[in-house]
Amino acid sequence: MSATSGTHATAARATNNKPLELLARAGFIGYGIVHLLFAWLALQIAFGGTGQEGDQTGAMQTLAGQPFGKFLLVLIGVGMAAMALWQALEAAVGHRTERGRSRVLERLSSAGRTLVYAWFTWTAFKIVADAQGSGADKQESFSAQLMSHTGGRWLVGLVGLGVLALGVGMVGYGWKRKFQEKLRTERMSARTRTLARRLGAAGYGAKGTVLAVAGALVVTAAVTYDPERARGLDAALRTMADHSWGPYLLALMALGIVAFAAFCVIQARYRKV
Repeated sequence: MSATSGTHATAARATNNKPLELLARAGFIGYGIVHLLFAWLALQIAFGGTGQEGDQTGAMQTLAGQPFGKFLLVLIGVGMAAMALWQALEAAVGHRTERGRSRVLERLSSAGRTLVYAWFTWTAFKIVADAQGSGADKQESFSAQLMSHTGGRWLVGLVGLGVLALGVGMVGYGWKRKFQEKLRTERMSARTRTLARRLGAAGYGAKGTVLAVAGALVVTAAVTYDPERARGLDAALRTMADHSWGPYLLALMALGIVAFAAFCVIQARYRKV
C-alpha cells in the first residue's frame, strides 16, 4: 500500500468514527443556538436598538454573558471543532458517491464549510477567554487598511462580490431544496419531511438574503471608499433597519433565521454524517 493510499484509508476510517459523528451532530445543535441568538439580536436592532454586534460573534458574546453561558459556549466550540474536522475529512476523501466534476465541487464546498466551522470554533474559545473584541470593528479596520494600498479597493470589491454571490447561491440552494440531498429523508415521516423542506427553504433564504446585502455593502464600501460599510452582517442588519420598511423586513429575516435554527435541530438527527 502506498503512503497516499494509507493516508486515504486512515482518513476514510476517521469519517466513520462514531464518537466524531455524535460530536458533529451535537455541533448542529450548537450551530442552531447561535443562529437563534442571532435572530434575537436582529429583532432588537429592528425594534429596540442594541449595542451588541448583530452577527454570530455578537450572538456568542450574548450567550457568554448569561448564567452558565461560557460553559455552553465551550460545548458549542467542541461541537464546531468536530464539525470542522468532519468537513475537512469530507474535503480530503469524502463524497465518494459523487463522480467527476460533481465530486470536486462537493469537496470544495466541504473545504469552505471547514473554514466556517473552524472560525466559529476559534471565536467561541476566544470569547470564553475574554479575548474577543468587536468582529465588525476589526473587519472595518482591516478593510480600511486594505483599501489604503494599491489595488486594495479592487480586492475588497471582489471579496464583496464573492459574498454577494454566496448569498444569492444560498437563496437558490434553499429555493431548489438542494439541502434535502444531505438528509436521510428515507428515515423521516412524511410530516417531518414536509417540515424539513419548509424550514430549510425559509432558513437558507433568510441567511442568503442577509449575506447578499452584506456583500453588496462591502462592494459599495470599495466603490465609495467608505470602510464603515464593510462591517459584515452587522452593517447589513443596521442598514436595513434604517429604512422605513426595514424593521418589518428584519423581523421577517429573523423568523427565517429561527427557521434555520430549527432546521439545524433536524440536521442533528437526520444529516448524512
